[in-house]
Amino acid sequence: MDLVVTVPKDLWADWIAEGDPADSAEPPTGIEWGFYVGWRQPDMRIGDRLYIVSWGKLRGYAPITRVMETERGWAIIREGGAVAVTIPEPIVGFRGFRKRWWMRSHERPFPAWKTSGVDRRVQERIAQMALMEMR
Repeated sequence: MDLVVTVPKDLWADWIAEGDPADSAEPPTGIEWGFYVGWRQPDMRIGDRLYIVSWGKLRGYAPITRVMETERGWAIIREGGAVAVTIPEPIVGFRGFRKRWWMRSHERPFPAWKTSGVDRRVQERIAQMALMEMR
């Protein structure tokens, strides 16, 4: 089952810097990344998609490699291979996770996924972080 989660606006730049971003030209690092969803076990299988919403838009998804229980609750785990997509409708952020409610056929590529509709200060921070990575 594909699930949808929200990255809070104040964490957006840090979340992007986490690693293995969507549509990266770099080869996957092989590092696992977890999205913690609380104490309710998500009904997901390997290969399902975890969709990310932030700043009122669907930003993309990552294929799931596993779901695991931790001392912080349940984590949905991914590696590289994230894909930047969006849908025409705005999405208000929410806590927890929800089932995907749109048809996959409505998804469109989203090359500006990092900054479209994002506050200018956050856009500048994302650009600065990218420059630091290049050095």
